[in-house]
Amino acid sequence: MIKQNGEWHATDWTTALEYVSRSLTEIKQQHGAKRIGAIGSGHSTVEELHLLAKLVRGLGSENVDHRVRHADFTAPEGVRWLGTSIASLSTLQRVLVVGSFLRKDHPLFAARLRHAARKGAKVHSLHAVQDDWLMPVASALTVAPSGWVQALAEIAAAVAAEKGVSAPLNANITDAAKAVATSLLSGERKAVLLGNAAAQHPQASGLLSLANWIGEQTGATVGYLTEAANTVGAQLVNALPRQGGLNAQQMLNGSLKACVLLNTEPAFDAANPAAAVRGLQDAALVVALTPFKNAALDVADVLLPVAPFTETSGTFVNAEGRVQSFHGVVKPLAETRPAWKVLRVLGNLLGLDGFAQETSEEVRAEALGDVATVPVRLSNKTSAVAKPAAATHALERVSDVMIYASDSLVRRATSLQLTKDARPPIAGLSAPLWAELGLTDSAVVRLAQGDAVAVLTAQLDSTLAANAVRVPTGHPATASLGAMFGPITVEKA
Repeated sequence: MIKQNGEWHATDWTTALEYVSRSLTEIKQQHGAKRIGAIGSGHSTVEELHLLAKLVRGLGSENVDHRVRHADFTAPEGVRWLGTSIASLSTLQRVLVVGSFLRKDHPLFAARLRHAARKGAKVHSLHAVQDDWLMPVASALTVAPSGWVQALAEIAAAVAAEKGVSAPLNANITDAAKAVATSLLSGERKAVLLGNAAAQHPQASGLLSLANWIGEQTGATVGYLTEAANTVGAQLVNALPRQGGLNAQQMLNGSLKACVLLNTEPAFDAANPAAAVRGLQDAALVVALTPFKNAALDVADVLLPVAPFTETSGTFVNAEGRVQSFHGVVKPLAETRPAWKVLRVLGNLLGLDGFAQETSEEVRAEALGDVATVPVRLSNKTSAVAKPAAATHALERVSDVMIYASDSLVRRATSLQLTKDARPPIAGLSAPLWAELGLTDSAVVRLAQGDAVAVLTAQLDSTLAANAVRVPTGHPATASLGAMFGPITVEKA
């Protein structure tokens, strides 16, 4: 479908792809390749993300990214991963989980940690909220997001004091930090695991830096629980901006004249949905490759119907770096096409080299090279230096991505949307804030982040840090709000 004069018109594949090719060529000629970019989803396959990045680079741009919910874009020094095998999570004796809504973000990993806890593992948490993980939690450090670096620095300082070495940052040693440090210094099999909120945090690189230091001193592995089905694969195929390229946040702030979206809905998938929608509405051309007719309609100019993973062959690389290829279990619906084939044809229409692949296996071989070398490409090392955030007394938003709002597929799965986990989001408020506003059950509050506003039902959450406000993202009810982390105001509606 192509939007002309504000109205959508159905068309055929040839017309649509020629329109996209012609428009991209004209934009490149008029504005330069650096005003063209692409944003993919970590739920897309290796093959799709490889050709998406290859297409943009073939046009002369480095503007490609998949980290749509991130706020810290420090260049990685390797491919971020779990740091250990998935099976080993079940045998851990000590574990510190930083910034994870564990049961809903990673239910299968949570099950393995639960198994370890039943066998005596000591599990520790650092977060702004303490959800019920259905397992014993030995200790929980509860601080608003801006305090996470400082809290991790306090644990590091406690480890340093125990070992008689210099700490990476000066920090007071609290009793809570000392308890975590003492635990991590004992036992044999241990890990520091960074959750989705830690990866999406504005100081994500600082958290990783401190986690690595703690891991080195305690003998713990350090890794990310990973956000999407193919987070590791997206990095392996360089769906990331290289020198001179714009990251996802920069592309979504209005810097582009043309943008190709792959399985991405900015209103629900971006770190700052309100800003992302405004930014893309200013672009001359937005092409959305999506299985769904109603996806990205607020920003798109062209809709190209591509198959979901169930209807195509492809490859995901999981959190431990295991390469997993699959075949479609049903034929693509009607004239839907696999995204890798659409991108290949588009590359040909643009006259780009390297778009002659006949099978997804050919694309995978080109994208990943020797699969046996994947393990040596995985690394959570960083040269970033952690710096505590400036002290603030303002209320801070902390955002979880609701389990059935995490991508375009589950958002449209009728059976999932009928479950309790798909109920409209509510605003979680701490006990002090609840009392200050004089709220009662079923109260409604007005949330504001600058000009971005939403009205939600409020709920008392006694596990929240005093100055934290929990507001989920990825849902129409909160799509009008701003950044997932940062200042927020709350008032009784």
